Amino acid sequence: MAIQQIPQADDFKRKLRDVLQRETLNSRATNVARHANVYVSGDHSDMIYFIDSGQVKLLMHSTEGKECLLAIHSDGDIFGELSLSGFGSRQETATAMKTTMLKQVPCAKFFALLSRALLVEGFVRYLTVRVADQQQVIANFVTIGSEERLGQKLLQMARTMGKKDQSSIRIELRISQEELAEMVGTTRPRISEFMQRFHHLGLIETKDHVFIINEKKLTDYLAQIS
Repeated sequence: MAIQQIPQADDFKRKLRDVLQRETLNSRATNVARHANVYVSGDHSDMIYFIDSGQVKLLMHSTEGKECLLAIHSDGDIFGELSLSGFGSRQETATAMKTTMLKQVPCAKFFALLSRALLVEGFVRYLTVRVADQQQVIANFVTIGSEERLGQKLLQMARTMGKKDQSSIRIELRISQEELAEMVGTTRPRISEFMQRFHHLGLIETKDHVFIINEKKLTDYLAQIS
């Protein structure tokens, strides 16, 4: 099953976004061009990044050159928080999916902001949700087929990044079928086949790079094929 968004984690993200927007109000934003890297695996940095506007994907590469898309972040999100671990170098590559405006905060300043805003406990909850989500992704690779993995990934993105209305959830992110294939661990032709089926069954719609997810129908369909 896809990880449901946790209310406390949602609340933390809103509070952290407000704090970072205030604290970086007079900071100069960095403009990152589409397809340009913010950082690459192996880079040494103690910076955490805050997205003013745009879209960034996090990738890991195997020794054979294969890519695994770990996450996609958009307006108001933070990324690069693994630098807090003390590993010394980046484990992943961060790439702008479209023109993106970023602000960066050193780890020491980030910790001070969390403490001053009484957000340390919320940050721990937020990270716990992220870990649980990654564990579910790993379990899905082992236990379910690629069509169900795609459906679960669409539901997960809808619940964590979507905008909900009465009957559907809109995912306003520019995501290609190649990127969906990287997330799901299958080929682009297979993604195309599954997406056509989802469209035909009325589970999803796409309009101008916006995914419109019928959460109930998609959830019910995935229950049938599991």
